[in-house]
Amino acid sequence: MWKRTLFNYYSSGSSTTLQNEENTRQPKLPRVEFRSSDIVCDPGMRKPIEEYPFEIRDQVKKAYVLRGPTQVVGYTFPCKWQSGDWRSFQPHWFQTYDWLEYSESKDAAFCLYCYLFFEPGKPDKFGCNVFAKVGYEKWKKALERFDKHAASLSHNNARMKCDDFMNQKRNIARFLIMQGDAFRGHDESSISLNKGTYRELLDWYKDKVEVVKDAYDNGNKNCQMVSNHIQKDLTKACSEEVMAIIMDEIRGMKFSVLIDESRDVSMKEQMAMILRFVNDEGKVLERFVGLQHVERCTAAALKEALVHMLSSLKLSISMFRGQGYDGASNMRDENPYAFYVHCFAHQLQLVVVTVSTSTPAIADFFNYVPLIVNAVGASCMRKDALLAKHHDTLVEEVESGEILTGRGLNQESSLARPGDTRWGSHLKTLLRILVMWEAIIDVLDIVKKDSIKPACNGGAFGLISKMESFNIVFILHLMIELLSMTDMLSRALQRKDQDIVEAMHFILGVKDKPLLKRVKTFCAKNEIEVPDMDKKINAGGTSTRRRQKVTNMHFYHVEIFLAAVDAILSEMNHRFGEVSSELLVCMASLNPRNPFSNFDVDKLIRLAEIYAEDFNIGEIALLPSQFKDFIRRVRKSQEFLGCTELPRCAEIMVQAGMHRSYPLVYRLIELTLILPVATASVERVSSAMSIIKTDLHNKMGDEWLNDLMICYTEKEMCRSISNEKNHKTI
Repeated sequence: MWKRTLFNYYSSGSSTTLQNEENTRQPKLPRVEFRSSDIVCDPGMRKPIEEYPFEIRDQVKKAYVLRGPTQVVGYTFPCKWQSGDWRSFQPHWFQTYDWLEYSESKDAAFCLYCYLFFEPGKPDKFGCNVFAKVGYEKWKKALERFDKHAASLSHNNARMKCDDFMNQKRNIARFLIMQGDAFRGHDESSISLNKGTYRELLDWYKDKVEVVKDAYDNGNKNCQMVSNHIQKDLTKACSEEVMAIIMDEIRGMKFSVLIDESRDVSMKEQMAMILRFVNDEGKVLERFVGLQHVERCTAAALKEALVHMLSSLKLSISMFRGQGYDGASNMRDENPYAFYVHCFAHQLQLVVVTVSTSTPAIADFFNYVPLIVNAVGASCMRKDALLAKHHDTLVEEVESGEILTGRGLNQESSLARPGDTRWGSHLKTLLRILVMWEAIIDVLDIVKKDSIKPACNGGAFGLISKMESFNIVFILHLMIELLSMTDMLSRALQRKDQDIVEAMHFILGVKDKPLLKRVKTFCAKNEIEVPDMDKKINAGGTSTRRRQKVTNMHFYHVEIFLAAVDAILSEMNHRFGEVSSELLVCMASLNPRNPFSNFDVDKLIRLAEIYAEDFNIGEIALLPSQFKDFIRRVRKSQEFLGCTELPRCAEIMVQAGMHRSYPLVYRLIELTLILPVATASVERVSSAMSIIKTDLHNKMGDEWLNDLMICYTEKEMCRSISNEKNHKTI
């Protein structure tokens, strides 16, 4: 007889317990995933979406949407005897209905959107359930049923849900890309109050849309698109699509290159490149095509980087016709027809800087301008006092009727120090001083009175006496008058569609304008003593011991006014001496003003000979007759009436088909238009780089920075790209 011992008792009990635990323990379920190989191409063989596990439904929907509807090609569709005739599915229906699918196993039509997003249990209208699960196979009235289905509310709701489903995360990414905002946050944990712009926008969107919240909370945790690698892929896809559009625009066109190098926050020299060309519509376009990190800013290094970027874009140097950047003349070795024009806007700024130091009196005036700006804006209290005083002055002038009120008039403003590299800053500072004159005097008086020691008033006492002198007032008005004209030219030169012919017209116009304005009215208003113009004084800059005397009229008219005018005219002639060069003189003959009054056949023939690569001997022989016929037609045409700009002339030629009737004339106009005028557009790109790559995001890689810069700079083009293209690129 078997005797149960204590050992057997505990052994049997423990083993029984383990067996029971093993029997009651739930088996570990394998992780469910949906792969691309699991896609069923035939819509008649697919199982309904609701039969898939909840955690992978989003994966299933995404996989089918990215694949697109099953639209078979080269298949012989079977015929059926229906309603007294043999009928079959027609393949050209796929071109009309992008949602249409065909099942070979069932010989029936399906709708991809309704299959993925039709809600079961909803009332079935216009065959939504049929197109989602059963399939439609009555071909006699197929087009009628397809139209009703496409217009049905259920189908459109399913399509909208599909768009929202695919765009719910990419829209956030594209928004941040086009705004130049950062993706990542310093602390992206769940308990953080600021997870970064991307995650915060995502959380906000989840709170607004319940479907998105359910997908994130209950869906696959590895498919949330919050990884930095996925965000970079999204940015890369957007930039590639933008570059594809740009390359389609420029392919086969002659182009010019604009380049500017600047240092980013991580102390890297980045070279930005813009291509200028005329598109098929005759419009002058400037497109940003990328950044290139350069270790040195020498002409040889920039040339090497330029050649590398052009080769990476698959652009031939033989199509290179113009260049605008430092050291660009070296590229003439690669292409002798890549003409170099120094940036007109830069040259104009050098003119302004030179004029500001043209005479001792004007140089002394500009030495006092930053002192006034610093003394008034040295602290928050002084700035607030300045704004308050200026506000009180404006109120008094409005009540007295001296100034008018309206939208955008008399806005709050402050003083800014002029800079030699900031275009228009000299004029802006002088205008602010003129407008806020009384407020500045009041603030300087407050600074003088509140100073404990005379040495602590920041020179306010001397600045007040200086500002209340006729000398300062006269030079202030004179420089505003001079710089207003150069500022108008500067703004015109910075236009993206500015052409070399119109730029020369502006420059020659500024050279010939007289400059003088009286300031006695201003002095009388501000109680500033006006000196006797016939009184003799010491010559400017001479000691009182010397006997050289001149009248006040001679001093202000000759030593200040005429000296300043002479300085600006001589600088304009010196800086813009290339306007008289042979190339630009020939191009000036294409100026469409009055209409084409500067037209000269001999100069245009010479221009074609300069571009020998673009015109052969036979074409040059045909040019005179084609030019004369073109001018005769233009002067009689109503379309060119009032046309004053060459870019507009090119657009009219394309619209009227004249670019095909006069191809040689249009070719010359195109070569003239692509010649760069200013590098303002590429310098705007360098300024935008400081928005994207900031002190808090200074470790951004060169490739990611380049992709972000392309999307941010060409924002309008990036916005036009559909999400479907991004899906395919990714």
